[in-house]
Amino acid sequence: MARVELRGVRKVYPGGVEAVKGADLVVEDKEFVVLVGPSGCGKSTMLRMVAGLEEVSEGEIYIGDRLVNEVPPKDRDIAMVFQNYALYPHMTVYKNMAFGLILRKYPRKEIEERVQKAAEILGIQDLLDRKPKALSGGQRQRVAVGRAIVRQPKVFLFDEPLSNLDAKLRVQMRAEISKLHMRLESTMVYVTHDQVEAMTMGDRIVVMLDGVIQQVADPLTLYNKPVNKFVAGFIGSPPMNMLEANVVAENGALRVRNDAKSFDLAVDQAHRPALSPYTGKKVIFGIRPEDLEAAGVQTPGSEQTPGGALTSASANSITAAVEVVEPMGAEIYLYLGVAGQTVTARIKSEQEPEVNKPFSLNVAMDRAHYFDPQTERAIV
Repeated sequence: MARVELRGVRKVYPGGVEAVKGADLVVEDKEFVVLVGPSGCGKSTMLRMVAGLEEVSEGEIYIGDRLVNEVPPKDRDIAMVFQNYALYPHMTVYKNMAFGLILRKYPRKEIEERVQKAAEILGIQDLLDRKPKALSGGQRQRVAVGRAIVRQPKVFLFDEPLSNLDAKLRVQMRAEISKLHMRLESTMVYVTHDQVEAMTMGDRIVVMLDGVIQQVADPLTLYNKPVNKFVAGFIGSPPMNMLEANVVAENGALRVRNDAKSFDLAVDQAHRPALSPYTGKKVIFGIRPEDLEAAGVQTPGSEQTPGGALTSASANSITAAVEVVEPMGAEIYLYLGVAGQTVTARIKSEQEPEVNKPFSLNVAMDRAHYFDPQTERAIV
């Protein structure tokens, strides 16, 4: 296997559209790296440049120690799995998997051994005589992966391979590809727009936006320490709540409150040094839905504030009217109106709050995030 390295890689299409803007990235040998971001962020373009299906406008791409900018795709020793499977409909599963080796004039015995081994790894031994039209979506995807495995390439490239599958099958295939990576000990680069796929599969995740790499980190670092507002909002389901707030010094401590005073929260001591320079200024206060814990329904007669929420029940709680309740089984997704914005909470289903009734949430302020409203970079 081999490492993949991109050095200052740019892709500019005719008309001046810049799809990838100076990307620097190293995928280590045997590493599983996931490129993730919204549609149009440049992740598939970057993958296609590694594969040789797109020309590099500027910069260098290395596979192993070899500069491959001018190397044709067939000579890069990579195998690519596409979103639409790209199987030959008139060929059997066996011939689809073997076709690349036949073109390269491998001995028949070696072809058979490689196909049988790949079929065993993927559990499709009984499908080798079928044609693609007789296969389910998941089975076709396994055949497409098998066709890549028999090549025994240095690098596997996956371009949104699960997007055509139903939700249950996607979960199953995520696990299968992860197990395949561990079994083959191969270098894999995987593109998806689904952040759940990225979080569950990647050793490291590359988050992209508008052709720029925003952050490269392991899943937990990405989740707990996002470098900016975009990464914080993109990674996590439901996404992080973002509220505009003022940093206020009061009685020797710091607090964050919004203009409507529909929340007024004490800043955690560990966050005070980083937040002190913002005293008297605005910040973006972020809190993940799972860091809001049900405190119970506010007692009748609580004072309503102009912002549409009720006055906080304690130093670290928010109380607001429930707008939507989504029972998810073991959990409930709760949507509350706070100062004209919707705050999402992910709480246990021990009690189901009533719509249009006030509900209190304790805020885990030690888990809060703060972002600069101008640069959108993380403060802490």
